[in-house]
Amino acid sequence: MASAPGDSRSRQRLGKQGGGADRTVDFADDRERVIAAIRQTIQSAHGQVIEFRNQHKDGSWRTLEGHAAPFRNAASVIEGALLVARDISERKALEVQLRQAQKLESIGQLAAGIAHEINTPTQFIGDNTRFVRDAFNDLRQLFTANDQLVQAARASAITPELIQNAESARAAADLDYLVDEVPKAIEQTIEGVERVAKIVRAMKEFSHPGTDHKTMLDLNHAIESTATVCHSQWKYVADLVTDFDVNLPGVPVLPGEFNQVVLNLMINASHAIADVVGEDGSKGKGTITVSTRREGEWAEVRIRDSGTGIPEKVRERLFEPFFTTKGVGKGTGQGLAIARSVIVDKHGGTIHFETETGKGTCFVLRLPLKEPEEQKEAA
Repeated sequence: MASAPGDSRSRQRLGKQGGGADRTVDFADDRERVIAAIRQTIQSAHGQVIEFRNQHKDGSWRTLEGHAAPFRNAASVIEGALLVARDISERKALEVQLRQAQKLESIGQLAAGIAHEINTPTQFIGDNTRFVRDAFNDLRQLFTANDQLVQAARASAITPELIQNAESARAAADLDYLVDEVPKAIEQTIEGVERVAKIVRAMKEFSHPGTDHKTMLDLNHAIESTATVCHSQWKYVADLVTDFDVNLPGVPVLPGEFNQVVLNLMINASHAIADVVGEDGSKGKGTITVSTRREGEWAEVRIRDSGTGIPEKVRERLFEPFFTTKGVGKGTGQGLAIARSVIVDKHGGTIHFETETGKGTCFVLRLPLKEPEEQKEAA
């Protein structure tokens, strides 16, 4: 703990009771959280790592990473705790930049696909609208001929010519065909509009500006929106199967960060399947299965693919920054590292994978349903 605000690494001893007399360093708004963490270290006799903010002598705020550990006297009795802290502000800033770069990369990958996703329903909306317009023009001529026939009937002046005009207008309009096809065109147009609206809503929810505070999120809905946004990435190579726990309660998360993790894992799953079936699905389609469920006080998300599996020799390095098994131009090696940082460091959760070579991989995310007290205080 910094004895002078400018130190990047220094130490401070705190008495076993953690009393006010030992609080010689100003922890600013993180003071009580740090004190509580050190007390917990003394009581549990186990070390722990904590991140907190402190103010530099120049007035700027720095992020510190503290390692707290109990220390004992000659009789092995715990007398207090030692907190060693280092300035990780630059590292945190770099992590933010890397996450932003990775997100921009993902957006770049998705942009063309999203445009295609919107373009397809837009095209048949236009086609159907033009069909309805032409159909109405034909019906207008039929209505005019029938109106003339009705007026003549009222005046008892029906002529063979009027009857012939009405019959010709009906034949030209192909009324039986229009009666069958116009309702279908209208329904297809409505479906197209709803499809576009769904994509736009998903894009809006996915790209919603991030927040520093956690909010209660419906994970099922968030996953559906993310799957819609990246639909173009997996639709040619895989079918999506969802198995959602409809009773799963809201989970305290950073929505933008969580959506990004799901996006990364789904794109990775599609790439793994493409290695088996071809990028155009020429060898059939695989399956991406996404499930949610509650496990005690945890929410669990599983994203499974029927791809190639992860080779044993690279499994230990999978979450390392910049490590990737993909070809040049297909991955930066940041996706899984960022996923681990988001799930573990920011949410106090866990992430691991289950894999079998030649059969596929399943990534398992576990998030606490209740935010830890120390995180609530920090927020």
